[in-house]
Amino acid sequence: MKKITAIEVQKRTPNRVNIHLDGEFAFGLARIVAAWLRVGQELSAEKIEQLQAEEAREHAFQQAMLFLSYRDRSESEIRQNLRKHEIPEPVIEQTLERLRQAGLANDHQFARTWVENRSAFRPRSRRLMAMELRQKGLGDEAITSATEGMDDEALAYEAAQKRVPRLKGLEWNEFRKKMSDFLGRRGFSYSVSAPVITRIWNEVHRDEQHYEEEDLR
Repeated sequence: MKKITAIEVQKRTPNRVNIHLDGEFAFGLARIVAAWLRVGQELSAEKIEQLQAEEAREHAFQQAMLFLSYRDRSESEIRQNLRKHEIPEPVIEQTLERLRQAGLANDHQFARTWVENRSAFRPRSRRLMAMELRQKGLGDEAITSATEGMDDEALAYEAAQKRVPRLKGLEWNEFRKKMSDFLGRRGFSYSVSAPVITRIWNEVHRDEQHYEEEDLR
């Protein structure tokens, strides 16, 4: 048995403490893990091992929470980040399960949110969005669930509308080429983009066309 002779708050990280056993520094712990420890308390080797295991789990969870604080992540992204920080695989799986139970790791919800945000701010084709989700480590079921029912023509129209301000002063041939290239980069096929480009052109030049028609009468 070893006796706790000091519990000191770390100066640089006040949410952690240093544990001294028998007059010597032994290890650091998150304060939440060390909350029940007291000076003078005796710890068995088994208890010390348990504390260090709890510390590893808490460290992994806090790292995952920091990673999630920037934006939502897929389980694969979380796993890769924890591996990068040299978290052991069993602890990674425990962390992911804890995140799932807290509703913080859910690939189906992540996929739906990703598709919604892409559709609203940077529309692209269903095929390209599925590819992006696959690159983030999502499985076919989550991808299909999030992308089924998407209308490529409607998405292409939304994307084209956002691009129009940069192109509306161009002549038809250049407008068609630049818009076609843009929609192609967003993953839309020619069969989808061609009628959308014509529709957008006619909408932008509606007043001019109306004037020409009136002038010819």
